[in-house]
Amino acid sequence: MDRFRAIEAFARVVEFGGFARAAERLGISTSAISRLVADLEAHLESRLINRTTRRLSLTEAGQSFYERSVPLLLDLEEAESSVRASAVSPKGTLRLSCGVTFGEHFLAPAICEFSALHPQLVFDLDLSDRPVDLVEEGFDLAIRIGVIVHQGLVARRIGWTYPMCCASPAWLRRHGTPRTPEELGSHDILTYTLMPLPNVWRFESAQGTRHEIRVTTRHRANSGRVLTALATSGLAVVIEPDFIVAPELRSGALVRVLADYTLARSPISAVYPSRRHLSAKVRTFVDFLAEYATRTLHTTAA
Repeated sequence: MDRFRAIEAFARVVEFGGFARAAERLGISTSAISRLVADLEAHLESRLINRTTRRLSLTEAGQSFYERSVPLLLDLEEAESSVRASAVSPKGTLRLSCGVTFGEHFLAPAICEFSALHPQLVFDLDLSDRPVDLVEEGFDLAIRIGVIVHQGLVARRIGWTYPMCCASPAWLRRHGTPRTPEELGSHDILTYTLMPLPNVWRFESAQGTRHEIRVTTRHRANSGRVLTALATSGLAVVIEPDFIVAPELRSGALVRVLADYTLARSPISAVYPSRRHLSAKVRTFVDFLAEYATRTLHTTAA
C-alpha cells in the first residue's frame, strides 16, 4: 500500500465531503479512492469513516488521524512547491471569483497585462456579488474587499480601497456643500444595501475626532455603479469606493465633498483555501496582483 497516497485520499474525502467529489479532484475513480481508504483503515486496524447511503462522518479515531495528517500533507506539498515554483511557469486554468464592479475596473486590465506575460494560463472568471464557497464550487482564488473572517481561508492583502463622499455639481448648487459630517443630515443619501450598516457612516477628522452619522436614505441599490450613476444625475449624495467613482471625479461629473474627513478604508485581499496546495498559477498571479495594485490603485481618485 502507498501510505502517502492512501492518507491523501482519506484527507480529500473528508475535505470534499464524499468519495465521488474527492475522486474527481484527484483524477481517479471512485472505486480506487474507496479502496485506498479501506486499505488505510486495514493498515491502521481502525475504522476512520462511518459510511451511510446519505452521508459520511468521521469516527473519533478518524477525526484524530485527520487532524494529525493534514499538517503533514501541507508540509510535504509546500516543500515540493517551493522546489518547483522557480522552474514551473503558470499554466492550465485558473478559476477566479470576484465582485462585479471591482472585477470590471481592476481585474480586467490586470488579467490583460498578466496574460501578455504568461499566455499559457487560461482564466475562468466568475463575477458575482454573492457569497461564494471556494472549496464547494471549485475556485482556485477569490478577490474580496473587506475583512475576511472565514477560518478555513488564507487572505493575502494586495491593496486598499478608500470610500469617498461625492455629489454632482447640480446637487451642490441646489442644496449647498456640506462642511462637516453632521451637515449631511440635510441631504438625501444613496446607500449601498450590501453594507453591514448602510445608514451609518463613520468619519474621522484630520485631528482624529470621530463622527458617527445616521443618514436618511433616498434610494438604495446593491450596485455601486448604479448608485454612482444616480448621484451623477443629481439625485443625492453618495459614498462609494475610489475605484468606482474615479472616472466621474476626473471628468467633473462628481465632486468630492468632506475631503478633510476620512472614512475607514477596506482591505483588498486575494483569498484561497488554506488546505489546498498553492499551485504555481495561483502563487504567480497573486504576486502579480500585489505588484499591479501598487501601481494602479488609489492613484487617480484622490
